[in-house]
Amino acid sequence: MAKLYFRYSAMNAGKSTTLLQIAYNYEEQGQRVMLFTAAIDDRSGAGCIASRLGLQRQASVFDDRTDFLELLASETSLACVLIDESQFLSTRQVRQLHQLANVHNLPVICFGIRSDFQGKAFPGSAELLTLAEDIEEIKTICGCGRKATMNIRIDEYGQRVHAGAQVVIGGNNRYQQVCARCFYQGEA
Repeated sequence: MAKLYFRYSAMNAGKSTTLLQIAYNYEEQGQRVMLFTAAIDDRSGAGCIASRLGLQRQASVFDDRTDFLELLASETSLACVLIDESQFLSTRQVRQLHQLANVHNLPVICFGIRSDFQGKAFPGSAELLTLAEDIEEIKTICGCGRKATMNIRIDEYGQRVHAGAQVVIGGNNRYQQVCARCFYQGEA
């Protein structure tokens, strides 16, 4: 039976690298996969899933109007759906993906972060934590050496930002992964 999977972490833990490796593994076995990434994330170009290690691949994009049931429910040749930047999914879209896995027997693996730079949950991530049948943390470390579980935003001067829009796309230099202690002590 297929499942909805959620693989989460703080920033810079290798989520996109892992997603690209999974796609490669399926395709090496002659199986067809479909990759999606958020339209809002155009750091490497629209529809591009890119790893800091240099791996990259084109993917379909989703935005708040994307209907995954409409797009994928009739797909019979897909082995798996892989979604990067899943924190940007709506709660409706997560429910659709859950239905694809459980009613249409199509495995869906989502990769994303749980919370923003203020420690507030992204709606897509909160819904994934609620509905996913298989949840796994991909670990990374804080600059202090502890396990990073939070994210902070920094400005162009390297100073921590505490307020503003939930999302500012600007590359890996805008955000840092930190442990909870550094998050609350304000270290960057």
